[in-house]
Amino acid sequence: MRILGIDPGLTRCGVGVVELGAGRRVRFIHAGVIRTPAGDPLETRLLAVSRGISALIAEFTPGAVAVERVFAQHNLRTVMGTAQASGIALAVAAEHGLPVGLHTPSEVKAAITGYGSAAKAQVGNMVMRILALDEVPKPADAADALALAICHGWRGMPGVGLDTRPSAATRPPKEGLTAAQVAWREAEKSAGKRRVAS
Repeated sequence: MRILGIDPGLTRCGVGVVELGAGRRVRFIHAGVIRTPAGDPLETRLLAVSRGISALIAEFTPGAVAVERVFAQHNLRTVMGTAQASGIALAVAAEHGLPVGLHTPSEVKAAITGYGSAAKAQVGNMVMRILALDEVPKPADAADALALAICHGWRGMPGVGLDTRPSAATRPPKEGLTAAQVAWREAEKSAGKRRVAS
């Protein structure tokens, strides 16, 4: 199953394609950005984003699309552009009959790093490790799009026939611990078992 992740934006729309297999394994397929000049008319920029996403779907034939859920920002102009690009992504996915998952930034961070307030650099580093890449995907919009695609598969969203049991990163905290602390505690337990076994 291939998943197309989209980090919506007008100037830079991040895109990333991953392939998920058994055991939550993820393979890198593609990453990049769809760019539009800030000086172009809005309708021209939105058309460019639409055509760019359509071209990616035609080339990589994903089975599902993951889009970042738009959230409020102080910069109204930025959030408007993001919302418009997000609407285009949803419409193009629907046009191609693809199921869509919307994920908040905190959901993606929790799925990728185990911590919903992780810094952008931490997300990029984890994406690099998960996909066994030599370096963090650039620009950051592309890394964010890959993170969205991975999150979509790991959270068992519609269109992805994988194990939907929550991982340590997404389970509710135990004893008031954060998701990251729970993941760390379970990793320590696992390491302890391996030492005893040896």
